[in-house]
Amino acid sequence: MKKVLLALALCVSFSGMAQLVNVTSIDKVNIPENAANKVAAISPKGDYILVTTDYNCGLTKYDLNTGSSQVITQAQGAGFDAKISADGNTVVYRERSMNKHHLQMKAVKSKNLTTGAEQQVVKPTRDLQGVAIDGNTAVAVNNGKIAKKAIGEGKAQVTAPVLWTNNFMLYMSNGGKTTEFMPMGKGYRYIWASLSPDASKALFYCSGKGAYVCNIDGTGLKALGKVQAAKWMDNDMIVGMTTTDNGEVYTSGAIVVLDLNGNSQVLTDGDVIAMYPQPADGKIAFSTPTGEAYIINFAK
Repeated sequence: MKKVLLALALCVSFSGMAQLVNVTSIDKVNIPENAANKVAAISPKGDYILVTTDYNCGLTKYDLNTGSSQVITQAQGAGFDAKISADGNTVVYRERSMNKHHLQMKAVKSKNLTTGAEQQVVKPTRDLQGVAIDGNTAVAVNNGKIAKKAIGEGKAQVTAPVLWTNNFMLYMSNGGKTTEFMPMGKGYRYIWASLSPDASKALFYCSGKGAYVCNIDGTGLKALGKVQAAKWMDNDMIVGMTTTDNGEVYTSGAIVVLDLNGNSQVLTDGDVIAMYPQPADGKIAFSTPTGEAYIINFAK
């Protein structure tokens, strides 16, 4: 079997931090060298990653067990917030294009990785605002309205809210109704927003302030500090990054996990600039500014 993961001797720093997880290894993924590479997503089971470019062009699947690769799409914009279904069989992604008036359009498509079958969830539009997967349903918010399409057996149905940003404002679509959802008020720029797996809590980042979590009714607001690009690991823990820069390039980056009680743990040290974590079952994938990809293996 082809060796896919190359061991990397990275130290794990817990100084002054709680130990929330037990890191067993940090491994470099053997993907082609390309400074433009970044990890777009990791499958829920942690058996493959999706790689795109700095400009979110295309998606390629890299199997972490066999080393095989599969080009999913070469679409512009496909790497931005790409989604993987719970069973790992379907990828939902954006496709950016230009219309005859030279205006940027965005469509939403899904692709079954086993059969290769593609579906169009939303045709090209100027008003695409959010993308999600709810069970066997691909979900998109188009001009404030929910569009849905089944990606597996059964009928398409949306049971969970969809949290999304538009022009740095935060919105939630729930039960066919879209409303503003800005627990910090309207004087902030909202980014990196997501719902917990059980859809009971919202996670978001306010530029200049940091990351916050609250209930989906806006109550119970908690500050998590300046943890960027945070994602849910489960209903009670998140993973994000802390970075520094000199105004032109990143000079440091670390992956950190936090619980909702304010405890935190840094998982990487300064050997690499670790950025944009993508969590899965017992794994966290991350990228570096030089186009490398790594997997943190851990147990709770």
